[in-house]
Amino acid sequence: MKNLIKSIFFLYLIIQCSFGCQDKESQLKEELKNIELLRGDIILCSGKKFGDVNFSLSCDISVRETFDLALSLLHSFQYTEAEKAFVKIIDIDPECAMAYWGVAMSIYHAAWFPPSEDELSKVSQVLKVAESVNQTSKESDYLAAINSFYNNWKDLDHNTRAKKYELKVEELHSKYPEDTEAAILYSLALYSTRDRVGKKYHNERKAGLILEKLFKEQPNHPGIAHYIIHNYDNPVLAVNGLDVARRYAEIAPGSSHAQHMPSHIFTRLGLWEESIQSNLKSISAVKCFVEEAGINGHYFEEVHAMDYMVYAYLQMGDNLHAIEQYQTLKNIHDFYPMNITAATYPLASIPTRIALENKNWKAAANLDIQETSINWEDFPWQKAILHFGRALGAAHTQDYIKAEKEIGILKHLKKILANNNDPTTSNQINQIMIQVKSAEAWLSFSKGNQKEGLALMKEAALLESRTSKHPVTPGDVIPADELLGDMLLKMNKSEEALKVYEKNLKAHPNRFNGVYGAALAAKNIGNKKEAKKHFKNLLKITASIESDRPETLEARRYLNSI
Repeated sequence: MKNLIKSIFFLYLIIQCSFGCQDKESQLKEELKNIELLRGDIILCSGKKFGDVNFSLSCDISVRETFDLALSLLHSFQYTEAEKAFVKIIDIDPECAMAYWGVAMSIYHAAWFPPSEDELSKVSQVLKVAESVNQTSKESDYLAAINSFYNNWKDLDHNTRAKKYELKVEELHSKYPEDTEAAILYSLALYSTRDRVGKKYHNERKAGLILEKLFKEQPNHPGIAHYIIHNYDNPVLAVNGLDVARRYAEIAPGSSHAQHMPSHIFTRLGLWEESIQSNLKSISAVKCFVEEAGINGHYFEEVHAMDYMVYAYLQMGDNLHAIEQYQTLKNIHDFYPMNITAATYPLASIPTRIALENKNWKAAANLDIQETSINWEDFPWQKAILHFGRALGAAHTQDYIKAEKEIGILKHLKKILANNNDPTTSNQINQIMIQVKSAEAWLSFSKGNQKEGLALMKEAALLESRTSKHPVTPGDVIPADELLGDMLLKMNKSEEALKVYEKNLKAHPNRFNGVYGAALAAKNIGNKKEAKKHFKNLLKITASIESDRPETLEARRYLNSI
């Protein structure tokens, strides 16, 4: 009898628990109904892989494979697909606490543009729902870390909240030193709070040491490889990321971003052929994604890859393929998503690069904004690139009125950016200032005031030497050091020009105009050894396409004459 009573009692508890769990699950689903979460088929680009992760969870066993996929997508910045995957888990298992964390991480975009107000509001609601979900101590710590970024978003600016998140995820890493994901997330947080202007690379070095150790242990993890490349995307540390860059594309072949990212390192090291191949693969992956997703228009990753390709083609003296890419770009009018830097920057940079790299000053003076549905007034930094090209072109063609007008526009665009009080744009403000000084320098020089022109150009070069590049760009449309070297050459100061060009080549190896400038300066002062070295290098970097640039013809003539 006692056993019967016990059995009935336990059965009662099971039934009560079952109904209670169902009630809670229904309540969670009801709360989520009013949140615009992304749902739908997860686009995996013909089933290609996204890397290997294995994150221990307390979620239902049936969703763990999907969770690892979602995490892999997140680590390759396939944010839309990552969110859909995490939401799929929530729909199956609303009690999976880390799926809510995953949604929040998919919208943070730590290395990209900050979330919009709508996105911040959305994630705040998601994290509010997560509070009522059962959590292990570790899951609670993960959720608390990401919540530190979204909490009080109406009162605190992005940088302040990003720093709060960095400190919380550092605590997470310290508390769980054997947790690979905590270490990876800490390294990404360090990158997001790095000094975006200076060149000491404190955060990048710190993150790199963490990630390099992890990469030896987990060479197929997409996040480790990806974040090494981001942290080493600068002239000082790039060489440390070369092996990883050559590996990342193989880790996540289904990700267009993973195919593109190695070109950041290749560009820093002047490996133009590898950069081009990397971006051709990226564009192929983008087109696969666009087709499977049914997107009407072009995904922003495509034009981002095109910018890197054009940059590489120009350094190889390959105008034919650079212009070919530009012609393709001119026929693109719709982008998805439209309102981000990576989509808008190439529209301004590609035509400007082609004109300035070729010293086609007439074309530069007449650069025009591509017609799209983009409101260019919302993108002062990108718009400034075109006006900088026009200002340089006008100064060189002695159209002084136009040059002064364009410089005035540049100053106005810098003021707009500064007045936005956005701490994430400090790098962009500096870059416009460099453009202003460079344009003013050539305007003064062209008018005959060489002393003033040289002083301004040196100011621009000094400011550029203290300003790191923006991660969206393969490089400045034309380095200030090169412009300074060009000015010194025109002043018959070839010895000083050679030093400037060679300094520039340390930060920008194998740049066509930098190599040619160094060769010409060395030739002018009778330094045959240096002239021969640089002219030979010019022919080496242009050898695969047999460039018809006049500079390569001059290189052949010189080398044949000695």
